[in-house]
Amino acid sequence: MSSDRKQTQLRLAPDILAAGKDAAAARGLDFTKYIERLIAEDTTGARAAGMAAAQHLIDNHGDFLADLEADLDAQHAPTPRNRGAAA
Repeated sequence: MSSDRKQTQLRLAPDILAAGKDAAAARGLDFTKYIERLIAEDTTGARAAGMAAAQHLIDNHGDFLADLEADLDAQHAPTPRNRGAAA
């Protein structure tokens, strides 16, 4: 069976390789598919479009998101212990 795929070699620092493999696993991809996706997103403009959409969301709804985050942080903050209460 013939393939039109070409093989290449990458030389990565061990920590970068580990981070890439972890990112691939988190997305349910093998490392090769993860690299393919990164290249495709970068060269097709998909990543730029996603970043622009995210910035648009922040620009238009940033205050709401900040308030929501603060409310959630307050709801989940550890409660101070009452120093006068018996344990």
